[in-house]
Amino acid sequence: MKIQQEHVIESVFSALQYISYYHSPDFIRAMTSAYEKETHDSAKNAIAQILINSKMAALGQRPMCQDTGIINVFVEVGMNVSWEADLSLEEMINEGVRRAFTFADNPLRASIVTDPLFSRTNTKDNTPAVIHMKVVKGDVLKFIVAAKGCGSENKAKFAVLAPDDSVSDWVIKMIPTMGAGWCPPGIIGIGVGGTAEKAMLMAKESLMDPIDIVEVAQKSNQTNIEKMRLELMDKINNLGIGAQGLSGLTTVLDVKIKDYPSHAASQAVAIIPNCAATRHLHFSLDGSGVAQLPKVDMSIYPELEMDYSKYKHIDLNTLTREQMGEWNIGDTLLLTGTIITGRDGAHARLKHMLDEGKGLPKGVDFDNKFVYYVGPVDAVGDEVIGPAGPTTATRMDKFTDMMLENTNILGMIGKAERGNETANSIKNHKASYLIAVGGAAYLISKSIKKAKIIAFEDMGMEAIYEFEVEDMPVAVAVDSNGNNVHQIFQDLQVNS
Repeated sequence: MKIQQEHVIESVFSALQYISYYHSPDFIRAMTSAYEKETHDSAKNAIAQILINSKMAALGQRPMCQDTGIINVFVEVGMNVSWEADLSLEEMINEGVRRAFTFADNPLRASIVTDPLFSRTNTKDNTPAVIHMKVVKGDVLKFIVAAKGCGSENKAKFAVLAPDDSVSDWVIKMIPTMGAGWCPPGIIGIGVGGTAEKAMLMAKESLMDPIDIVEVAQKSNQTNIEKMRLELMDKINNLGIGAQGLSGLTTVLDVKIKDYPSHAASQAVAIIPNCAATRHLHFSLDGSGVAQLPKVDMSIYPELEMDYSKYKHIDLNTLTREQMGEWNIGDTLLLTGTIITGRDGAHARLKHMLDEGKGLPKGVDFDNKFVYYVGPVDAVGDEVIGPAGPTTATRMDKFTDMMLENTNILGMIGKAERGNETANSIKNHKASYLIAVGGAAYLISKSIKKAKIIAFEDMGMEAIYEFEVEDMPVAVAVDSNGNNVHQIFQDLQVNS
């Protein structure tokens, strides 16, 4: 039978919609196990939010994370495949991506920019995908379709070690340098051997394998690589980084390793993490029709709900710096009131306006507000806003002094750690930095009761919004005295 063009397009479209709101069962089971054994309150709360968010996204069929990813597609093309198509396979895949990201019932956030060196113009449909093709024996097309968030993608590491250097030692040294922006707990993929690009590709490919570390631990005849995976998982989790970098027992759910023969004088090594929004799907096409996607068993989700009675309720509209001085790092807060959004592009434009003497944009009142680092998904139906989880705050460190000195903001909300200079600036201005849980975007969006664009509408997801929130869950990461919940990263790097 011939592979039909429309079957490829429709299968890619369906797979991308599917993985935007369904975690794989192995991930849910691993995350539930991490929740059950966690003893640190703030880390346990973060894992609970990820699991609650996952179930909500599955039921609502809306993205589990606002960063719906750069699309990675791995295709094995059987040598005997025949086609009924006008487009190339690459064009078919990208048409599937285009349909998935512009689907009216569940639009996904377009994050891909063309002309990356200069204009960085959004393509508006998340194309093109990053596609890897391999020609193999047979008459079947085998696909792995993945959506990779940039919070984890940006933490990739690469080195060429000497042949006798310890890969395990290098990995343990690198993990703290990745910070919390990759939204742990997740999976670490490692590629060893080949050449630079081969090692990176193997690290990425390894993340597509199922979570099976528990089964590996129970084997009586483990391979050397399996022993290394178990050793690394224990060492990484013993670092105490924990969920969202809040300390705790589980930083990684699994460690994957792929290797390949290499030059005798070289040992190329790559690390790529997968975040709490782990999204990939495997399917095959044999010419008989569109891919049949797995049925979802909702019983795999634990019965969890947010207990809002346990946390401090904060009225943002009357909050003072004196009141913020009573907060301690690790406290979970429920925010109610007005916040202003802004992420990389908006901050850069604000800086340009201030440098040019133009002042701040009209209609944007930052005074005594928190700035939320977010690029939300567009709303559908009666939604106020689509999934709206935090982006990595570390990227905004270079703008923090500018914002604190020119806007009188009370603080910032994001995910991941802030640098030492930024923490000192927060202390000097008696401000605060709060973290929302990366991987809980749909849950967070339900606390947003009103949303309107108030500046930079032309920037799409980078526009500045005004949100009215009710009981938005966050944790104190840097308090107004400069105490930093993520200090563990600096300490680990010094000790290593």
